[in-house]
Amino acid sequence: MKALFSLLAAMTLMVNSAQAGPAPNSGALDKAVRQLRETHGKWNVTTEFLKLDGSIGMTAQGTYVFDWVVQDRVLRGESAIPEIGSKSGILFYVIEGKALIEMVAVGKDGHLWVMTGPADSETRTTPDTPAEDGKTVKMRFTRYNVTPNHFESKMEFSHDGGLNWIQGNHQIFVRQQ
Repeated sequence: MKALFSLLAAMTLMVNSAQAGPAPNSGALDKAVRQLRETHGKWNVTTEFLKLDGSIGMTAQGTYVFDWVVQDRVLRGESAIPEIGSKSGILFYVIEGKALIEMVAVGKDGHLWVMTGPADSETRTTPDTPAEDGKTVKMRFTRYNVTPNHFESKMEFSHDGGLNWIQGNHQIFVRQQ
């Protein structure tokens, strides 16, 4: 029990120290917080998986759900696309001291994808990651056409460290009413 209280105290100090101190760029952080607030909630999502030529290879329906862990700083989420057996856990958060917004996701394969971008941006990228075929892959996620009850997202990938990008999917998020 003592260890649990120590852990809770340490977590409280970490959250409080992250919220204390001056923000390096309050305008950028305001945009990141707005992005978290806009993402919070339950979404119906249509995902178009694209072929290399850009045409739609498959369309699937799914859901994303995002709830607060720490108000205006950390969202936990879950995505599910039953048609293809896909389910992922997501953590979406602001790194205030570095003026970054980051999202991590892990699916049934156990691979943890880390996507990072400037706090004032709608785009996040992964580091170069070894792929099964021996190449490396880097992914870029961009959110756009944002309204209170709708936004779109595209995932692009690169096998040359980000010099050239190929769109892998397009997602349309519609807030559940």
